[in-house]
Amino acid sequence: MNTTSEPTVRRGQGRTVLEGLHLVKEYPVGPRRGLLRRQQGMRAVDDVSVSLVQGRVTALVGQSGSGKSTLGRMLARLVPVTSGSILLDKRDVTARSSIGQRAYVGDVQLTLQDPFASLNPLRRVDYILGRAVRIHQDARGDDAVRDRCRQLLERVGLTPTERYLDRFPHELSGGERQRVSFARALAASPKVLIADEPVSMLDVTIRREMLDLIDDLRRDEDLAVLYITHDLASARQYSNEVLVMHDGRVVESGDSAEVIDDPQHEYTRRLLAAAPDPASRLG
Repeated sequence: MNTTSEPTVRRGQGRTVLEGLHLVKEYPVGPRRGLLRRQQGMRAVDDVSVSLVQGRVTALVGQSGSGKSTLGRMLARLVPVTSGSILLDKRDVTARSSIGQRAYVGDVQLTLQDPFASLNPLRRVDYILGRAVRIHQDARGDDAVRDRCRQLLERVGLTPTERYLDRFPHELSGGERQRVSFARALAASPKVLIADEPVSMLDVTIRREMLDLIDDLRRDEDLAVLYITHDLASARQYSNEVLVMHDGRVVESGDSAEVIDDPQHEYTRRLLAAAPDPASRLG
């Protein structure tokens, strides 16, 4: 176990797919003080390094405002990097000119906390999935695309598929919407899945089902997964490594069981103390 911002990876457990090296995200705050004076900045992410390994789950934990979602969006290239590097298959992709965004999201997919906000409320599920299939796969013709949509729904446990293809997002439950989000991500055949608080808005009774689904996808699709959460119990059970973020920095990292069962940093201990019965949160 260590208490630095360097990534913790057990060797021989798969290849490193995505790396963030010494990432910094700084937002300007306050008034600009003249043309030649630099505007003050607030660092939401401050010198953080992380490695995502094929077939493994890295959990990023911390309280709201710790910078973990900003880091996830930086790795998805939705938020530009102030400094540091992002490497996909050892290739530096930090500059947008180095690889097109469409090509990048084909390999790195992000699912968000609120599936209702991330799905077009005016479109049915068949359109939502079909558009992703047409963009990222070589499917041709309506029948081929619809067949692939059925396969994706089956993969995430939404059967019979015809019951869901013609529904709008508002006609689905929260868990069903999140499954559609995962199906859309799989349409790209990604190498990396960044799951940002994927169960925090779901009923406690179905959280375990959703986490089991993520674990199945990780194993069967050989994905590298970044699981962003404030839930230490699920991080311990479903991840291989844990990175604990506080005020934009990683203050502790290591094997999930070791970090959570024997935390070395005071902030990690405070997180655990705030959840005296964390196992109950899994349902």
